[in-house]
Amino acid sequence: MTVRDGKHDESRESSGRRGRGELENSVLAALWAADAPLTARQVMERLPGGLAYTTVLTILSRLYDKGMLVRHREGRGYAYEPARDEASHTAGQMRTLLEHGSDREAVLARFVSELSEQDEQVLHRLLAGHAHDDRAAEGP
Repeated sequence: MTVRDGKHDESRESSGRRGRGELENSVLAALWAADAPLTARQVMERLPGGLAYTTVLTILSRLYDKGMLVRHREGRGYAYEPARDEASHTAGQMRTLLEHGSDREAVLARFVSELSEQDEQVLHRLLAGHAHDDRAAEGP
């Protein structure tokens, strides 16, 4: 249940409908999991919920128009694959959110404070490696 303007919005729960962003994420996840480009029908078969073929085709077209997918002619239609891997896509989303915040330092501080111990260790390792790479690039 979502809250909007102080009121509960139960329309999504009662109708069973998903938001466009949720559908786009599901389609992207199916494509990232694939070993090769997929047609709209192949994507549809990999998604739960019995989506209509035209719905899947619309989502694929929107993602292609946004530059998130590459398509290749296959028969009378297209096969689609992500333009970027999942890690690059997610990092881009995180960067966009960070850039739109009014207090970048506070956002980063909150993000770091809420990391699991394992994620914190990974971040320390990555930052240490990045600092080492920067020093090596500067030279003597």
